[in-house]
Amino acid sequence: MPYQGPQRREFAPAIGRPSVHGRRSRRYAREVTEGPDASRVPAEARARALIDRQLGAAGWFVQDRKALNLFAARGVAVREVTLKPGHGRADYLLYVDKAVVGVIEAKPEGAPLSGVEWQSATYAEGLPAEVRLKALTRDGRLPFVFEASGTETHFTNGFDPAPRARRLFHFPKPETLAGILTRKDQEHPTWRGSVRALPPLDERPLRPAQITAINGVEASLAEQRFDRSLVQMATGAGKTYMAVTLSYRLLKHGGFNRILFLVDRNNLAKQTMAEYENYQTPDDGRKFTELYNVNRVRRGPMPDATSVAISTIQRVFKALRNEEADDTDDPQLDGWVPDAPVTVAYSADIPPETFDLIVVDEAHRSIYGQWRGVLEYFDAHIVGLTATPGRQTFGFFKQNLVSEYTYPQSVADNVNVDFDIYRIRTQISEQGSTIEAGTVVPKVDRRTRAQRYEELDEDLDYQAPQLDRAVTATDQIRTVLETFRDRLFSEIFPGRSVVPKTLIFAKDDAHAEEIVTQVREVFGKGNDFAAKITYAARNAERQLAAFRTSAALRIAVTVDMIATGTDVKPLECVFFMRDVRSPQYFEQMKGRGARTIPDADFQAVTPDANGKVRFVLVDAVGVTEHDFVEPPLNRVRSISLAKLLEKAANLTITEDETATLASRVAALEVQITPDERSELDQVAGGSLRDVVRRLVDAVDPDVQARALADADDPEVARQQLVIEAVQPLASNPELRARILELRRAHDRIIDDVSADSLLDAFGVVDTSKAKSVVESWRAYLDEHRSAITAIQLLAEARDRRVSFDDIKELADRIARPPYNWTPDVLWNAYVALGTPGRAQSTTHRRLADLVSLIRFTLGEDDELVPFADRVRERYQGWVLQQEQAGVTFSTTERWWLDRIVQVIAVSAGISPADLDNAPFIERGGTDGAIRDLGGRAAWLIEELNRELTA
Repeated sequence: MPYQGPQRREFAPAIGRPSVHGRRSRRYAREVTEGPDASRVPAEARARALIDRQLGAAGWFVQDRKALNLFAARGVAVREVTLKPGHGRADYLLYVDKAVVGVIEAKPEGAPLSGVEWQSATYAEGLPAEVRLKALTRDGRLPFVFEASGTETHFTNGFDPAPRARRLFHFPKPETLAGILTRKDQEHPTWRGSVRALPPLDERPLRPAQITAINGVEASLAEQRFDRSLVQMATGAGKTYMAVTLSYRLLKHGGFNRILFLVDRNNLAKQTMAEYENYQTPDDGRKFTELYNVNRVRRGPMPDATSVAISTIQRVFKALRNEEADDTDDPQLDGWVPDAPVTVAYSADIPPETFDLIVVDEAHRSIYGQWRGVLEYFDAHIVGLTATPGRQTFGFFKQNLVSEYTYPQSVADNVNVDFDIYRIRTQISEQGSTIEAGTVVPKVDRRTRAQRYEELDEDLDYQAPQLDRAVTATDQIRTVLETFRDRLFSEIFPGRSVVPKTLIFAKDDAHAEEIVTQVREVFGKGNDFAAKITYAARNAERQLAAFRTSAALRIAVTVDMIATGTDVKPLECVFFMRDVRSPQYFEQMKGRGARTIPDADFQAVTPDANGKVRFVLVDAVGVTEHDFVEPPLNRVRSISLAKLLEKAANLTITEDETATLASRVAALEVQITPDERSELDQVAGGSLRDVVRRLVDAVDPDVQARALADADDPEVARQQLVIEAVQPLASNPELRARILELRRAHDRIIDDVSADSLLDAFGVVDTSKAKSVVESWRAYLDEHRSAITAIQLLAEARDRRVSFDDIKELADRIARPPYNWTPDVLWNAYVALGTPGRAQSTTHRRLADLVSLIRFTLGEDDELVPFADRVRERYQGWVLQQEQAGVTFSTTERWWLDRIVQVIAVSAGISPADLDNAPFIERGGTDGAIRDLGGRAAWLIEELNRELTA
């Protein structure tokens, strides 16, 4: 609910200085609640005094009935109004713009408020006649009903659908209630009604997980069974874009006025701001920020025009305390976790009704513990976004998980890439070391970084946990980095030569400084090769931008700045040189490497890689050995894809092998072309991605838990899950074969071990190879005559032409290993054997020439002639036949016919849809053909298809 700014003169009349009555009321309330005799004051009197103070703080003018002055302020609260006989007395009547709109039922401090709402709601019936004339009612009742005890406030908004009481931190301002009243004649005056009539979601720009999340939150808002909703979505799946889409729908259609977006760290506020600025609204077409103002939270009143406010929870807390926090990054502030839960006081500048919705991004931190009071200060629905919810997070959201999308599911959907783990262990990393007494060692001042030398008086024993905190072992850092360097291109990324984009997590800024220095030395590179990107580093934002896009900057070292939420899509190595005890924080750090990236963008910064299909967790401290670390999908690295598919067919595949199969097929799907993906989907009889999702679900612990709940034999039930998951592959030999074909087509093995030597060099035409190709081609046609449409049609259905798609399917299949045939390879093999016809050696054969090759091989044609030559010859003969029959064509008609023939010569046919492409579009496309060829247009296309391709 929006507010219109603070009322500075609390208790003051509209004109002139504050009234004597107002000053006395405030003094009395303070004495009753804070004076030396406060403990002796009856609970009900103390409650009324507290209520008076709270009303005054919110801008209400509190009066006794005998001192009634409705001109004193926009909002007037009148105490102890006597009602009609039999209806008792109203503790407070609330006037807004001189009309009665609400009532407060006061109860003693500590008294339960639930169960008295009926009493408050019926006060409208007992209003005196002179008051009732100025009352605004809804369904015969006052619309705004409060129950309060001074320490607790309940509020029922009669304009809500199915009105019910909810707890508020504080009374709302009169302007807030006035704003609701301006919409009282609308079908849905409040957002709780508007969200029940939202238009259908435009799903086109969204991923399935984003669609599920938005629908889940909107359903939760409409049902109003909870005042908070939790969205679990894997890192990299588009949580922020989903939240921006949700924001737009709720602001435009849902009756929401203002949204607070909380980020984990201040630098992420810039990314979130950019998401809002770049978001193009699906129905309007304009940018989000052209329609709604997006600002940062600062001290003082929120500008009325602000629709979205972005901040960290620490900065919101400072704003509530009227303390300034500028927009610069301050890790001490944004990383601050108080020792005890914070206590929040009412702020007239930022009252509880300031926001209707709070979105908490990365909702797994202390925000639901120590900072919980800040969230619950606001009268807003809370939406949590996280990849890694913990027990406390689930508890805060009352188990209301509206959407769940796990990391393995995101890998199956090609939203993220899978990962491998590479472990580096050293003696000092595991066991620490000892420096003997008498050794002269350098010591570094933590604050000034000044270095001095001292001789140790006694032996210094240090353990692994002290490493890089109390003691820096330079050789330990160097040993780890040298191992990484030496194994990088042989074991971690075999066959590569460019250092992959690598992010190293250090323990603190000093540790990061030492690592950067040694990285440059170990790799023998300059300053632009490795950089420290921490809050303390100079130009950290500029360095982060370079790390994303520069081909020169290969290794970045950070502490916390890039640990959560920050996108570096080309990243392929996430390197832990610090331990992490929080499972949630580890998942966020791991997620930095998970992002997918288009091949062209990836190769622009990592030129020796074809595409990003995985990333590697390099663990130098044992972080991946904690129980909370989930294994990758690719769990059995030593087994081949062919063996996995064979075991799936035999139904002997294990759970870990099923996960590995999911990882391998998901990685393949990232690499294949759209045409190859369509081909696999067609062979699979559905989406290959769905097949991978079934494999992932079969090894999902939650799915297994549900399946095993009522099982007599858990092991049998678990194996049955696996069997059902692999069924689409086990029952489809063609799909398995096609997957292996594509795997071989996209794999290139680099042999950098074998040494070669020259045997001979001379000019010769080797017909044996050509003969082998021709014989293999003939055998291929015989073997696949019934399976491949193009071969079947050319061999058997001579009255039906072959479509270009059928020819392309055949070309794609024979281009894969083990054949690696192209039309040029096959054509030149026939040329080498002296095949009769007009065949000449060339490297420019078209796909349509496969028609000529098939017809000649199958004995349908006596000589091998390029398909285009055959088409042109038949066209000339057809025109001659038409002339002999008395049919002539005008120059305009010949223009159309000649170009139709050109398309047939290239594509082995033409369809009416082709008329709307080049070269026909220059003369009007389909409409032009009908105009110039008249009613014969369709007949001519069919006639030329039949006569020229037969």
